[in-house]
Order: sequence, then C-alpha cells, then structure tokens
Amino acid sequence: MELKIRNGDYIPDGIGGEKRAAGTEELLARALFRLSVRRGSFPFLPELGSELHRLGRERPSARLAAAKQYVAAALAEEPALTVEEVELTECGDALTALRVLLRADGERAALEVTVRGA
Repeated sequence: MELKIRNGDYIPDGIGGEKRAAGTEELLARALFRLSVRRGSFPFLPELGSELHRLGRERPSARLAAAKQYVAAALAEEPALTVEEVELTECGDALTALRVLLRADGERAALEVTVRGA
C-alpha cells in the first residue's frame, strides 16, 4: 500500500502514522508521486519521476505536446493506468498547472500537479 500525499507532504492519520491508499487510490497515489518527482532525483532509480520541470524551457506553443510526452514517459511503468488527456494552464511566475485525466481499473480520475519550470 502507498502512503497518501497532499501538497507534497504525507497525510497524517491522527495517531502518529500516515494514511495509506489501496486499490485504484493506490494507483493514483503512485501516479501523482511519479509526476511530482524530478526524473533522475533518485540515483538508484534513475527512470523514476517526470521531466515536467522542463516545461518552462519549451516554446509556449510546444508546451502542451511536451507535457503530454513527459506525462506518458513518467507513467509508462504503470500499465494499469491509461492517460486520456493532459490539460495545461499557465499560471505566471514560471508556474504551470497540469490536470491529467486517467483511466484506472475502468474508472476515470483526474490528478492535478503544479510545476515550477526552469
């Protein structure tokens, strides 16, 4: 079971531990982690994470296509997840909000990730 994350922090369970996810919720928690972590951050797992932080280097007209590519690459190791759509919103100050629509175990779900681009 995966630990639940909200705003980059583990969610406390109120009794000294952290809340855990199971089933579809676990798949989505893993997907959120993969999208939130910079690829290459973990020396022993160099393929873990995404390159979404590079969005700020892309031309504005190419950012959506790059975001779709980065999301697909980050979630390639999760065969139970299907990326249906990626929506991108420029927030200013090098911030980009992404909404990723997924299908997991026959259910549709959306993940939201905010990225600070370089």
